[in-house]
Amino acid sequence: MKGLIGLFTAGTISQIGSRMTFLAVPWLVLVTTGSPTRMGLAAAAEWLPYVLAAPLGAPLLDRFGARRIAIGADLASALATAAVALGYVGGFGSLLALLVVAGALRGMGDNAKRMLLPRTIAASGVDITRAASVYDGVNRLAGLLGAGIGGSVIVWLGAPGAVLFDGATFAVCALLVWLLVPADTAGGPVPLTGLAKVLAAPREPYLTAIRGGARYLREDRLMVGILALLFVTNLADQANAAVFVPLWVDQVLHSPIALGFTGGAFALGAVLGNIGFTALAPRAPRYAVFTIGFLLGGAPRLFTLALSDTLTLVLAVSFVGGLAMAAVNPILSAVSFERVPEHLQARVLSLSTAIAYAGIPLGGLVGGWAVNGMGLTWSLALFGGLYLAATLLPVVDRQTWRQLDRRPDAAATVPAPRRPEPAESSPGVEVGVA
Repeated sequence: MKGLIGLFTAGTISQIGSRMTFLAVPWLVLVTTGSPTRMGLAAAAEWLPYVLAAPLGAPLLDRFGARRIAIGADLASALATAAVALGYVGGFGSLLALLVVAGALRGMGDNAKRMLLPRTIAASGVDITRAASVYDGVNRLAGLLGAGIGGSVIVWLGAPGAVLFDGATFAVCALLVWLLVPADTAGGPVPLTGLAKVLAAPREPYLTAIRGGARYLREDRLMVGILALLFVTNLADQANAAVFVPLWVDQVLHSPIALGFTGGAFALGAVLGNIGFTALAPRAPRYAVFTIGFLLGGAPRLFTLALSDTLTLVLAVSFVGGLAMAAVNPILSAVSFERVPEHLQARVLSLSTAIAYAGIPLGGLVGGWAVNGMGLTWSLALFGGLYLAATLLPVVDRQTWRQLDRRPDAAATVPAPRRPEPAESSPGVEVGVA
């Protein structure tokens, strides 16, 4: 249980700082350049390496262990984020280069902490859906706190000061993981019951490890559908958060404080919804909760910004959206941990994260181009339509998506997708555990 508390606490602190940076960097670019396109470029410069770090770093998690990677990446992120806070004075090109480095390190650290979660949950004896819900809840709470104070901190300290604060949170996270997450539940070459043969195997070539994850993933139709949905919705969410909302706030309200209000309303709804879902998690009908939550919590937020200039209405819709979507992330986490064998989780789930997050760097770029080409209102309407179409996928292909309701005992009676060949079938192969 100590390790689970350590992960939850580290995630909370990191999310508070990251949420402030998420608000501060686009605002910094907007006030210094006035360019929506450059806002999108700045977001892409950080998120593209963040996304690529997950699949490219997965073999390193198998080899060195998720705990070690998490600590090292967070310490390096503290330095890189401090450099971002100071490096904008060198010009926009310098800022982009620093954001690339910071994004890659942040991606490695976040992915390592995600890989620590399933084994830490198992060691605690907590129901996996409930634990995933609590983990998501504390992250939502952190987002609420970070968004709520982020706009004010930008006003008081300036955007660079908010980013510098984020750098300090990474150092705290590294310390917490080092002190509280035991090495024997953190992955790496630790002999565990049933996995001794895997851990004792020779090391697997880097590219072979990546291909093995891709081969397993593409044969699971539900996972492929989930990733397609997340790619589109993450793209739209990023365009909204990094470009549309700052522009709407600037044009309508003329104050960065409202940046924190809009994000905070969604996070508040998500925190309250998460409390309810945590209590019901072991028995909740996953398919229904997931599908309805995404339909109510996604596209309406963009349509409201397109059609309204009233902050109160935007906050109300954002709050309802957070409430509706509170269960989405816990359900996806639990399903992923249940469907993917433990010894393949580092590579399969890292690749899944990369595909799902691939829309994020594109979202800022495409959102900026859309605003330049058709204006803010029509861009919001277009992205809202894309969001709605993606969230209708579970309705259109109901038979596949109903597999969300299969718990581990039921899933065992259903044929699983063909797995990659076991490690011992070819010389020089290791399948590590993270």
